[in-house]
Amino acid sequence: MSTTTPTSWQTRPAPTDAAGWIDRAAEVAAVLATDAAARDKAGATPYAEVQLLKDAGLVTLLGPVEHGGAGQDWPTAYRVVREVAKADGSIGQLLGYHYLWNWAARLVATREQWEHVEAEAARNQWFFGGAVNPRDNDVAVRDEGDTLVFTGRKSFSTGSKVSDVTVLEGVLDGTDQHIFAIVPSDSAGLTFHDDWDNIGQRLTESGSVTIDGVRVPWSSAAGYVDKQFQPRVYNTLNVPVVQLIFVNFYLGIAAGALETAATYTRTKSRSWLHGGYPKAVDEPHVIDTYGDLTAKLWAAEALADRVAEESRPLHDDPDAVTERARGEHEVRVAAAKARATDVALEITHRIFEVTGARATASSEGLDRFWRNVRTHTLHDPVAYKRREVGRFVLTDEIPEPTWYS
Repeated sequence: MSTTTPTSWQTRPAPTDAAGWIDRAAEVAAVLATDAAARDKAGATPYAEVQLLKDAGLVTLLGPVEHGGAGQDWPTAYRVVREVAKADGSIGQLLGYHYLWNWAARLVATREQWEHVEAEAARNQWFFGGAVNPRDNDVAVRDEGDTLVFTGRKSFSTGSKVSDVTVLEGVLDGTDQHIFAIVPSDSAGLTFHDDWDNIGQRLTESGSVTIDGVRVPWSSAAGYVDKQFQPRVYNTLNVPVVQLIFVNFYLGIAAGALETAATYTRTKSRSWLHGGYPKAVDEPHVIDTYGDLTAKLWAAEALADRVAEESRPLHDDPDAVTERARGEHEVRVAAAKARATDVALEITHRIFEVTGARATASSEGLDRFWRNVRTHTLHDPVAYKRREVGRFVLTDEIPEPTWYS
């Protein structure tokens, strides 16, 4: 990464409200945008990019103010992810997953546990990764008295090499009890493999991980008291949260694609020689396409922001979250996910219709927007999101909480 952290972040007071933090995220995006295409092509581990997020204060956005965090809420975090993703979808995803895993303590753990985790994370600017892929076999967890031992393998571990701490999840031997724990990413027995080589989201460090006898004290088992889990409906809010993170970095990538394409059209595109217009920006089909794509993007962003606001009362009073409230929120998230997926895929491929053949040059890097969206929108089939919405509308059925709903 050739750019450096703006010195003004050290001399200016940190933002104090949502608007200020969204502006700060836009400043981070401006830094990332200067060499985004080159970094995507190089595919190097994004240590500098994560340090940029730390220097900007974005890593501790959700952290408690008394321990150095910004004390912001989820609607703000979603917008911050969207802003960063405009410049670099990979870094937007890394930041969004970091927010989820940082917040996982509050979702699952006891108050004493999550207050400790959030304080340490804010004070030390921990960057979180996670080795929690439900499509793989469960990691085995062995009880050795005061210690738990995690052993297994996961195909994906987003954040891996750039993380300070990693969330592990497994099933206790002889039971169906799932256990989450946070461990240092350099723990003995934790090996991240450099095997992430996909067409998009190339800088997310989402390769596989081997978990070979990683030892964790029982006291770190999130949500357990005397080896018994303390369940709440709020525990299941991880899926709506992560799906809204997806929505926002998809829309961020789409917005970045549209902005980058518009700049190209204004400055480089040539009008069609038989069209009768001196400039590409005067051609009716070009104007219509930008108008169409922008209207679709704005509509999807408005839905995403509305659904994010609807999540606020769920986070404000976690102990009061009911199955019905959680289910209705998940349906709204599913609708936003379906719209964001379709809109982002359409925008990132149709920009070539209004930029022209020369815009396909690898030096322009316009293909990275589509590659990024296409790669991550395959995370879970969007048809099942539409099904959640359809069943709710027709039969008033709310989704059963699973790893994907």
